[in-house]
Amino acid sequence: MSVVKINVLTVPAEQREVLEKRFASRVHAVENSDGFEWFELLRPVEGTDTYLVYTRWRDEASFQAWLEGPMKAAHQGGAEGAERPKPAASGSTLWSFEVVQQAGPKEA
Repeated sequence: MSVVKINVLTVPAEQREVLEKRFASRVHAVENSDGFEWFELLRPVEGTDTYLVYTRWRDEASFQAWLEGPMKAAHQGGAEGAERPKPAASGSTLWSFEVVQQAGPKEA
């Protein structure tokens, strides 16, 4: 059964571009991971400063392997000894779900 992880990020308006550029530069850190099924970065349209980072995984073990490997490496950033950039988000919460039902477009 697939699992969905949604990282809820509070991002001040002045940091939105920074956040989006960082995700764009690290896209391959997730898409080649074993068990990875889907990724979306959702930008708020109105009334909130919350971004949602949606990832879908074959199972919890696949997510945990990515978390401890490629994700950890991607967030360490910079060259050896270089100062790590400041986070673009001012807060983060991780939501976890199991996929119980799903539907796609009906074939014509």
